[in-house]
Amino acid sequence: MDRYGAERVLNTVAPVSDSDALEVDRLLEEKLSRLSLTAWQPRNMAWHASQIVKQVDPGAETAAARMAHEGRKVTLDHGVYAQSRLSADLPSDVASAAYARVDAMARKLRLSDSARNLDQLRADVFADLLLGNDPGVTVPQSAAMVYLHMPIDTALSMSETGASIDGIGPVPAAYAREIMTNPKSVWRKVLCDPATGNPVDLGRTSYRPNSTIRKLVEVRDRMCVVPWCRRPARHCDFDHQQQWSKDGGTTAVDNAAPRCRRHHRLKNAPGWIHAYDPTHGTSAVTTPLGVTYETEGDTVLPPRSSDPDNEADNEPPPF
Repeated sequence: MDRYGAERVLNTVAPVSDSDALEVDRLLEEKLSRLSLTAWQPRNMAWHASQIVKQVDPGAETAAARMAHEGRKVTLDHGVYAQSRLSADLPSDVASAAYARVDAMARKLRLSDSARNLDQLRADVFADLLLGNDPGVTVPQSAAMVYLHMPIDTALSMSETGASIDGIGPVPAAYAREIMTNPKSVWRKVLCDPATGNPVDLGRTSYRPNSTIRKLVEVRDRMCVVPWCRRPARHCDFDHQQQWSKDGGTTAVDNAAPRCRRHHRLKNAPGWIHAYDPTHGTSAVTTPLGVTYETEGDTVLPPRSSDPDNEADNEPPPF
């Protein structure tokens, strides 16, 4: 593990006690041993470590989040060649929503502006918005949004687990409930299968997915299904696993996956092999050099245990 990756993990476990940090280390080692090499990338390691920290000591994570929130700020760093960096430390949901709005406006401008690439357009839109100038384009309010997943028992303060934001990872339950109670928050009920933890499925035969199918895929997969990519699903293309035009693939949840535009184009490139199983959330990509990267996605909710020795599983249904 390189120094940068180690620092990412250390920063993640900083809020917990030494004994809990050892437990996080043990569980992280156990988890990484079952995953592919992509899990060892610094961002992915920090992602897995944050999930384990939330499991081991949710209270410490909440306290650390409070302290981090108190440290929000804007910084200006002057660089060379008349270029400077303006950055802001903000709550994850606010920063993600702000970026989503800037990105949506930049993509809309690109339809009529081929002189600037997307990065340049995002920078120009960002500057125009801060300076009070008209960027020359508007987007619906839904373009600036994030997906927060939270079990009903966490929403009701009966549990402190299960809350996460797409593209970011686990968030403290108390922080998630603050987002939930914001008067501007819009909520959608998602029914999940308790045995698998995944949303309920449905299908359609036309090429373009309806909003329900698209939303179910976004909620189920959360991010681009390519193992090393964490672009939120709401910013990805709706990809037919079995091609609709050539192979007769259906426009259904079980034949769909979110892929960012770059990896959507890469899917059919010569020498690349992509495989994705939406039922089990497993994804594999084989490069032209023959190297295979695999990953296993997280379910929206933890699957209910099916251990026959578990007394709770043997109880009669409550109806």
